[in-house]
Amino acid sequence: MQQHPHTSRQRTGRLAGLTAALAAVVGLSTLTGPGAHAADNPYERGPAPTESSIEALRGPYAVSDISVSRLSATGFGGGTIYYPTTTADGTFGAIAISPGFTALESSISWLGPRLASQGFVVFTIDTLTTVDQPDSRGDQLLAALDYLTQRSSVRNRVDSSRLGVMGHSMGGGGSLEAAKDRPSLQAAIPLTPWNLDKTWPEVRTPTLIFGADGDTIAPVSSHAEPFYSNLPSSLDRAYLELNNATHFTPNSSNTTIAKYSISWLKRFIDNDTRYEQFLCPLPRPSLTIEESRGNCPHTS
Repeated sequence: MQQHPHTSRQRTGRLAGLTAALAAVVGLSTLTGPGAHAADNPYERGPAPTESSIEALRGPYAVSDISVSRLSATGFGGGTIYYPTTTADGTFGAIAISPGFTALESSISWLGPRLASQGFVVFTIDTLTTVDQPDSRGDQLLAALDYLTQRSSVRNRVDSSRLGVMGHSMGGGGSLEAAKDRPSLQAAIPLTPWNLDKTWPEVRTPTLIFGADGDTIAPVSSHAEPFYSNLPSSLDRAYLELNNATHFTPNSSNTTIAKYSISWLKRFIDNDTRYEQFLCPLPRPSLTIEESRGNCPHTS
């Protein structure tokens, strides 16, 4: 039997009203509930950041560490894995970090617990030999990430699709090599990097380069600056030159390096736009920053 048009419209209207009411309730709970941001971004970890929280020596996560013997490592020299102890927040993004020429893991170990306490799994590594060149260090960073995601005892805590690399000096040059060789990496941070290759048009990974105004080993004019300038102009990239700093400034605890590294890793490994405020607009010259360059706002 055919329904009367008026009756049909009434039923349709009631259903539409009920649907709208339910949507409003769901929307309200999504906006006001504790998981509001996480619902929009499943990779978001930790509370909303503040200037003091990203400058702190430790973030909100308790951290444990595991030593990886050189004998059990393949393609790199072993190292230490730092990771958040909680399993309540799911998996975390991960970063491998290489030391520089003639240096050991201990020279960059301060970054391990500092970054991990902000919600990352961090692997500070030794290289096969202390004189390995940047291309070798790049391969070793990738081998360390493969170990971390496939063989390590914390592999179930790591999201293998959200990985990044860092490195100091030749390790920084190595982080550019790793990004070139593995475009799926989500972030790269070379620290006072050294490399004979000055052009990086192949890199597709968001890259933050730290230079030092007093660097006489890898002067910014022949290393960090041309590395930055020769990344693709369409890439999310930034250059931060440390003021009153040397080539070895990244070898000890440094709030400026930590602050902007955390923000870069959160923004691009965790897709966490809450950290964009610390990257854009670009930081102004200060007692710790000589100059900065970059493309703001970020598009990745």
